[in-house]
Amino acid sequence: MNRLQLTASVVERAAVRYTPAGVPIASCTLHHRTEVVEAGIARQVELTVEAVAAGAASGQLESCQMGVETLFTGFLAKKHRNARTLVFHITALQDIGKD
Repeated sequence: MNRLQLTASVVERAAVRYTPAGVPIASCTLHHRTEVVEAGIARQVELTVEAVAAGAASGQLESCQMGVETLFTGFLAKKHRNARTLVFHITALQDIGKD
């Protein structure tokens, strides 16, 4: 199963674009920071990830406030067919209200 949930905040946002079929696509960069325990040792994790949202989720992403922690749900896929890099495809998001 390819499912990802990530608590992050939007740090960059591109203008909404539309597919030839008229589906809106919103792109952004997400920033995540947390502390996790790995093998009994606390570890600081900080990362940025490219993300996209299509359809209704694109509207939600566009109205999401910059810098506000949000729970993003979706899946990972290649950026394009021959790419090695991954993009987080957002299917749902929920504002959890932390700054």
